[in-house]
Amino acid sequence: MGSAARSSGENKRRVFADTSYFFALLSPHDSNHERAVELSREVAHSRLNVYTTWDVVVETVTLLRYRANFESARIFLAEVTPDVILVYPLETERQAAIQLFLRWSRERRLSLCDAISYAVVSSRLSGAPCLAFDADFAALGLTIFAG
Repeated sequence: MGSAARSSGENKRRVFADTSYFFALLSPHDSNHERAVELSREVAHSRLNVYTTWDVVVETVTLLRYRANFESARIFLAEVTPDVILVYPLETERQAAIQLFLRWSRERRLSLCDAISYAVVSSRLSGAPCLAFDADFAALGLTIFAG
């Protein structure tokens, strides 16, 4: 795992999942919960490959544990993450993310995790659409998966 898809057919069959999507999916009280469930069904029906980074996994588990509950965090680790393809950022992507964070984060509340996601999506995932409810993704010019 961790390497980008190789064929152009695979390239069209992938999406990147952000913390905002995973949190909404597993948190019934989130304002985007119903839409996240719909998106999850559309992704499964379309047989799209879902990619994310280890950074997003860590951020999601932490957010679920603190803002929802332990059981939601456990379900995410046990039932959701086995079905996603983890991408581990390369050193060049980490450095690009740091530069993006330093350049953008003074005016915007861009997280380093979002900057890493941007670096991975824009390089190795060739701009794959993103499952995200985070306005920063659109502000960075990433495509949001609309289903």
